[in-house]
Amino acid sequence: MAEFSRRTAEERSIAELFGGLSQDVALLVRQEAQLAKNEMQQKLSKVTTDLVSLASGGIVALLGGLALTAAIILLLIDPIGVKPWLAAMIVAALLGIVGWVLVQRGLKDLKRTDPAPRRTMETIKDDIQWAKEQRP
Repeated sequence: MAEFSRRTAEERSIAELFGGLSQDVALLVRQEAQLAKNEMQQKLSKVTTDLVSLASGGIVALLGGLALTAAIILLLIDPIGVKPWLAAMIVAALLGIVGWVLVQRGLKDLKRTDPAPRRTMETIKDDIQWAKEQRP
């Protein structure tokens, strides 16, 4: 009889161990989900900032281009004597190049942003390894 009650106590402790492990794994999964959510929010915030920067650069380039266009066209027409249509074409080409450079810079910054939650993926791998080591 003593051996039977000892075996029951051992079985309960193993069951308790598995129950504890199950609770730990559930807590770990919840924490990993929260970490992934936080990481994605940070990346979304960075992408939003980059998009605002890109749009702002485009608007500033447009406004500056409009003011500069008028001034340069008038400068090319009057003192230099270039025909109005040619002056407008020259200025348009220059502004187009500047705008293209600004857009390329913004796109390059956006491409550098990695949308995957890398830290979370690494900790999940560590957690899986830990769980494997906990198995009897």
